[in-house]
Amino acid sequence: MNRDESDQNRSSGELISPSFENAEEDEWVEEERPAFSAFVLPIMLFALTLFTVLWAGAYQTNTNPLVGPWDFLVDDPGSLWRGIPFAATLLGILVTHELGHYVLSRLHGVPTSLPLFVPGLPHFVGTFGAIIRMRAPLTDRRALFDIGVAGPIAGFVVAVIALVIGLRLSTVVPIQGNYGMHLGEPLLLQFASWVVIGPLAPTADVILHPVGFAAWFGLFITSLNLLPIGQLDGGHVAYALLGERQRSVAVALIPILMVFGWLGWKGWFLWVGLAGMMGLAHPPVRNPGRDLGTARVLIGWLALFIFAVTFSWEPFILR
Repeated sequence: MNRDESDQNRSSGELISPSFENAEEDEWVEEERPAFSAFVLPIMLFALTLFTVLWAGAYQTNTNPLVGPWDFLVDDPGSLWRGIPFAATLLGILVTHELGHYVLSRLHGVPTSLPLFVPGLPHFVGTFGAIIRMRAPLTDRRALFDIGVAGPIAGFVVAVIALVIGLRLSTVVPIQGNYGMHLGEPLLLQFASWVVIGPLAPTADVILHPVGFAAWFGLFITSLNLLPIGQLDGGHVAYALLGERQRSVAVALIPILMVFGWLGWKGWFLWVGLAGMMGLAHPPVRNPGRDLGTARVLIGWLALFIFAVTFSWEPFILR
């Protein structure tokens, strides 16, 4: 599939970065922080990210490859509003994802910052995601699991809804050459396309509406963050379920990603490098022996299913 014609702290907003300061053994009291770092900075960063994502969405409507994002905006600033469908969809997915982490952190009594969104270049999607900071250690496996899995599941639900809407707004066109960038088709996209649009002829292709492209990117980010590496969301979930065996899973995954990079998308080499820098193993929690219970184990299987249906080994295909 193609996008409409016209890439950590955390990408998509999915790394949780713990900062453990002035910690007591059993009880954690959230220190009062300056208003700027607690509220003003998150609001400023979100406003700037809103602008860059809006800009990126508008630039996707540009049909002249010789016009860069800056010239596009300066020449026609009114075109910025054409980015609303893409920006609203993508930020809706990312904000929901971050709120999943934030709400579960608060429910478990873990002092947590508001999400800090990271603006990006308008050439593609306009953001590098967001980070949140936990200022106390996670108390046990249940807290680790709940906080880690809440974001991907929440964002996934919104992304699926957006995908259905986006596919209904998309256009089926005859294939006119195979040049340009094509998007990988995870299992969920293939199934949703078959349900919403119907079977496609071998000579047909789908041009994704901006809402559909934002949903696709949301699914892509979800799959990346469910990789069972380090302090990615998938690392939190895998460590909560498997304990120290999580590291073995992460080590086994690295050569697989390198093969994917060799055969297809070179971005996997970057992810292997980032994994090496942030560490493959998840740091220990304070009460690792607490049982997760059947419900959480089932939700862990659900997270694995979400990873399977959103993952594409070659998400970007250049021809």
